[in-house]
Amino acid sequence: MGTFKKSWLLLAATSLIVITACTGKSADTGQTDSKDAKNAAVSDAGFAKGKYDPPIEISTVVMFTAPKKYAKGDTKENNVHDRWMLEQLGIKHKDTWYPAGGDQYKQKLQLAIASGEKLPDFVYVPTDPVLTNQLIDSGQFMAIDTVFDKYANQIWKDHATQHPELWYPFTRNGKKYNLPILEYTDNDDTLLWLREDWMEKLNLTAPKTIAELENVMDKFKNQNPDGLSPKDVYPLAISLKSNTNTWLGGLDWLFGAYGTIEEQWNKDAKGNLEYGSIHPGSKQALAKLQEWMNKGYIHPDSALWDENKTGEFWTKGNAGVLPGANWIPDWPGPDLLKNIKGSKFKAYPVPTGPDGLAGTKWQNAGVNSSFMINKDAKHPEAIFLYYNYMLDNLANPPAGSKFENGFAQGYDWDIVDGKPTSDKDKIKDFSNDFTFITGPARIPDLYMKTLVKLADGKKPETPYEKQLADFRKPENWYAAKVVMSQMDIRKQNYFTGAATPTMISKWNLLRQSEMETFNKIIYGKLPVNAFDEFVASWKANGGDQVTKEVNEWFKSVSAK
Repeated sequence: MGTFKKSWLLLAATSLIVITACTGKSADTGQTDSKDAKNAAVSDAGFAKGKYDPPIEISTVVMFTAPKKYAKGDTKENNVHDRWMLEQLGIKHKDTWYPAGGDQYKQKLQLAIASGEKLPDFVYVPTDPVLTNQLIDSGQFMAIDTVFDKYANQIWKDHATQHPELWYPFTRNGKKYNLPILEYTDNDDTLLWLREDWMEKLNLTAPKTIAELENVMDKFKNQNPDGLSPKDVYPLAISLKSNTNTWLGGLDWLFGAYGTIEEQWNKDAKGNLEYGSIHPGSKQALAKLQEWMNKGYIHPDSALWDENKTGEFWTKGNAGVLPGANWIPDWPGPDLLKNIKGSKFKAYPVPTGPDGLAGTKWQNAGVNSSFMINKDAKHPEAIFLYYNYMLDNLANPPAGSKFENGFAQGYDWDIVDGKPTSDKDKIKDFSNDFTFITGPARIPDLYMKTLVKLADGKKPETPYEKQLADFRKPENWYAAKVVMSQMDIRKQNYFTGAATPTMISKWNLLRQSEMETFNKIIYGKLPVNAFDEFVASWKANGGDQVTKEVNEWFKSVSAK
């Protein structure tokens, strides 16, 4: 699926753990202590040369490879990544954490903060505003404004300048505390995947509006070209279990057709933040969903399905429309082709509503996670030396460089039939699970731009373009072009902070009320007008106060 964030997303109402430990030092310094002048000299010399000689040791967190998944006889103590890091940068691990998974890591980190345990030099922070604020509150980490300005490379700085909102989750009293790790933008934007073999057999054209999509779903169900009985076809595969603004089988595109995106904080006409689920457009979207449920376009078990189950239902051949991202050809698309002989699928733009509106969620700011720097780190610039090199040399390697075919020969690329390839199906024991400290290096807009270039029929020229052409399927290329053709409809979630005071006490109940009301309306157990009662109750029972606090937070972090 191309992202790490799925396993990290937490509700904003996650209970806070009281942090009692504190180093007693100011968190506002970006400079090493004067008594560490020798370390500072080593740091400056190593950074200037691009390598520490003699090597230095750092402690950090390695999250980006599964335990016991090392290839070619590598081990945690001796692997291709760490050998490269020592040889190229003069950096080696010491006392580094290797958590087995996200939940274990978060628990270990919070316990360490509470007990006063010494934390690594560089601490990985998943996309979790509660945890971010706990770490800032601990007083163990430096503000990074000064070191970022001094050491970050131009790729890093340019993206931060273009997307100042990436700093919002990491800002406290005007100071920044986390280093953003870059992610591909638009990789999770929603489009519709339709059964193209059904479209062709029924001689249907691309549905540009909700009304035209309804016609497509009606034909899929009642004139099914595979000969399936109407009772066995539920054209729209969606998940209603936990979140409807989600990464597979989501409904952001339908709410977007009525002028809002549910379950996130959108900007209103005046620039203030409003909760999308209480927008009047949500009522129209719910009315349409109730209608589709009554017509049998949606499976009645959808309220029990998570995203994986929704994808599984589509691959069994009983649905014809799957809302999802550009990477569906990699998963779960191949299962459909395997299960249903002659099946095909194709990406289509999301349709417009009755007033010509369209919208989808948008992956914010091109950031996947972040790192914080321990105030006691002897070489705080080492993380910059490492990540700068990754961005400059691995994210988009120049022709003729040692990384033009991949990171390591015999792992993620090899010579096959006399030619270099990164095609995982051609390489014996293919492995790209490298223990990169920051995860793979990614220039945010490069991925989608390259896929669009390939979709336009242009020949891949750079090493990165050639690798992507090998690694991604043509259906993936075309889907990226569809996504980028709808850039103007993306709707950003502007609230990325920790739970506000009222959220801590009341958000769980507000969200529970929302999900119960929405599902009951969709299933016809409540009339559509019950939405109005829900909104009034939401506002009176804490929603208005949450909205006030969210806007206060937004003004504090976005003020220039």
